[in-house]
Amino acid sequence: MPIRLNLLAEAQAVEEQRRKDPVKRAIWVAILLIALVCAWASSLQLKSIVSNSALSNIVADMNACTNDYKQVVDLQKKTSDMTQKLVALQTLSANRFLNGTLLNALQQATVENVQFVHLRLNQTYHLAEETKPKTNGSNVIPGAPAKVTEKLVLTLDGSDSSPNPGEQVAKMKDTISTASYFQENLDNTNPVLWKNSSSPQISPDTGKAVVTFTLECRYTEKSR
Repeated sequence: MPIRLNLLAEAQAVEEQRRKDPVKRAIWVAILLIALVCAWASSLQLKSIVSNSALSNIVADMNACTNDYKQVVDLQKKTSDMTQKLVALQTLSANRFLNGTLLNALQQATVENVQFVHLRLNQTYHLAEETKPKTNGSNVIPGAPAKVTEKLVLTLDGSDSSPNPGEQVAKMKDTISTASYFQENLDNTNPVLWKNSSSPQISPDTGKAVVTFTLECRYTEKSR
């Protein structure tokens, strides 16, 4: 039987051993794992970029909505302020003092031999500033709008030329006090005051004895 010799057996054994080397296999496995990790990291980075872009769009939309909301709130506040001012002007216009009505009331409140020679109306307005709402701990103290208090004082200078000068002044005072216009508008406490009266003196116009006097009428204070 012939004997066969494989002269390459040693080289083939070395090659086979090299192919079966566990270190080489570990290197290939490590390379594969590294490639997988890089692919996974790339996918995460891509997702992060997409998410950041979506977040930027959402933030931009929110900022736009916030700006629109602020504009709406500002417009509502301006509208509310304008409405309050308009209501205040309408109230002032509806309740303003009318001199014509006063003169008409004086024409109807007459006493024989008594006439008014001078009329003076003093109008003063006191402004109360607006107070802002305050927070005291958990309690909210509401504010108050600005308001104006109107004070009116009517001064009437007159003369009494009756046969007994001066006796008609009290009657004139009572006539004014009981007139419907003055009852509705004058203060309830001492609405008509008899401030002073003079001694009888001769009038240079009529040559008769007259007494001059002054009545003061205080209107009810009104706040608007």
